[in-house]
Amino acid sequence: MKKIRLVVVGKLKEKFFTDACAEYLKRLSRFAEVSVVEVKDRPDGIIAESSDILDSLKGYVALTDLGGESMTSEQFSAFLTGALEGNDTVTFVIGGSCGVDGRVKQKANKKICFGKMTYPHMLMRVILLEQIYRAFTIKEGLPYHK
Repeated sequence: MKKIRLVVVGKLKEKFFTDACAEYLKRLSRFAEVSVVEVKDRPDGIIAESSDILDSLKGYVALTDLGGESMTSEQFSAFLTGALEGNDTVTFVIGGSCGVDGRVKQKANKKICFGKMTYPHMLMRVILLEQIYRAFTIKEGLPYHK
């Protein structure tokens, strides 16, 4: 089974975020082995957080980034399908509230923008999991994506 990893900064605290993530992780379990790696939200800034992120990367790396490529859900599905075909693991990175440093951006095989608005990184985790789920349902021709 293909593996998808989310490397994220910080722990979810609000129940509504943990519930939403748990639901999408459950739904995704039929398509891939999905795991979440939480790196510590570091008060000493993005250099330390980025070092922790770099230590956690495996396989093909996709970074959520305002400077990345914008995609439709169909394009994201095609991207994910292609990335999984060529790799055993696809790792998505969500940086902390201050972002990530250049080392993480350099390591990323792909940078993806989920819109020009700024989202709290905890909400971004839910958005990313939902879009990964949607990508699989598009690929499989399931009615979730209307």
